[in-house]
Amino acid sequence: MSKQWMIYGAYGYSGQLIAEEAVRRGLKPIIAGRDSDKVKALADRLALEPRVFDLSEVSAVKNSLRDVDVVIHCAGPFSATSAPMIEACVRSGTHYFDITGEISVFEHAYSPAVNHKAKEAGIVVCPGAGFDVIPTDCVALTLSEALPDATHLTLAFAGGSALSPGTAKTSIEGLAEGGKIRQGGKIVSTGVLLRKIDLGRGLKQAMSIAWGDVSTAFHTTGIKNISVFIPASDKTVRMVRLAQLLRPALRMEMVQNFLKKQMEKRIKGPDSGVRQRNRSNIWGEVKNAKGQVRYARLETANGYDVTVYGPLAIVEHYLAHGFKASGSITPAKLMGKDFISQLPESGKIEVFGVDGAL
Repeated sequence: MSKQWMIYGAYGYSGQLIAEEAVRRGLKPIIAGRDSDKVKALADRLALEPRVFDLSEVSAVKNSLRDVDVVIHCAGPFSATSAPMIEACVRSGTHYFDITGEISVFEHAYSPAVNHKAKEAGIVVCPGAGFDVIPTDCVALTLSEALPDATHLTLAFAGGSALSPGTAKTSIEGLAEGGKIRQGGKIVSTGVLLRKIDLGRGLKQAMSIAWGDVSTAFHTTGIKNISVFIPASDKTVRMVRLAQLLRPALRMEMVQNFLKKQMEKRIKGPDSGVRQRNRSNIWGEVKNAKGQVRYARLETANGYDVTVYGPLAIVEHYLAHGFKASGSITPAKLMGKDFISQLPESGKIEVFGVDGAL
């Protein structure tokens, strides 16, 4: 019997890009989601099988996944949708992947309870199988192997294209949660931290953000102190600090719903030309207690293109070889530290010591 796989939330921005590229490669995913009209329209356009269901009843989701070997979950906000999909995958024996960058989703997926259930079911649970967090996860693993006794990991990335509707809505949730870093093995809240980072264009100001690696990089490397940065102007830093002051209001459901609806109306996501013109740069740094330092740099395709290439490479690997692993696992641990460099338009991870290339 041939292996079947599904894209859930396939009519969203990233889901459509993944579906279209899958068809271009000769793959035949099942197109799924809760909106019947949108599912059927996309399935008809791509000549694929449609499947309509929502995530409100886990038993019903399990039935919809009964013959599905792998699901690529693209329907955000993942803070609301990932848990029921993971539970349904456990019950149906379906490998679970998603494209989230939300710390809360990672922490749930890597919890001992979910890990145990996934192992018992013989499935992989691997959130963050897109730009969030494949490139940074591979950099983190590469650096931890270059300096095995590292105690601190700092990651940074830059990319210039506009947001998709889903990413914009997730960012609104992130503003309500505030900054996050990992300190002494625990995820803690923080204000905006600043430092200078060279992402390939000289030292520039960067600010800390609550990125998924604060969770995932710990599970990949075991390093207990982790922070993630992006380039930020003084104006951006001021706006984020103001947003942190407004967090009580931003947490209100009415405010969240209003802002998300505005994002959905106004933001469409970057087209192929914009994505081609705006590549992504990744930077990483590890330090140990002796003061030794290692750095890494990487250039990849645009983040949204990585979010297409990553899940499809995982699916193609599974269709050809299956998975040897089971349980909750990060992308770099599942596919290897060089996984990002095997994706289209991505370079190799370069590692440097304090005194030059290693």
